[in-house]
Amino acid sequence: MTVLERATRFARWGAVLGLACGVLYAFGGMVIDLLTVGLNGGTALAFLALVGMPALFGAAAFAAGGLAGVLVKLLGGARKESGPSS
Repeated sequence: MTVLERATRFARWGAVLGLACGVLYAFGGMVIDLLTVGLNGGTALAFLALVGMPALFGAAAFAAGGLAGVLVKLLGGARKESGPSS
């Protein structure tokens, strides 16, 4: 698996996790607002989390996946070189 493939896979999972967190945040906030102060501008802003959180989580996961891919390449190559010689 190349570094870019690994980073892309991490980014996809990060975006899915971000979407799940965004849904919980947006709808949970809406329920709390309905039960307390009513719907307002803050509720509308919370629904932007449906777009913002997957983007932020995906970008962070892409960076982490790239770093993980580089580390795997470096450590994987070192591991192959240090094997028993025949």
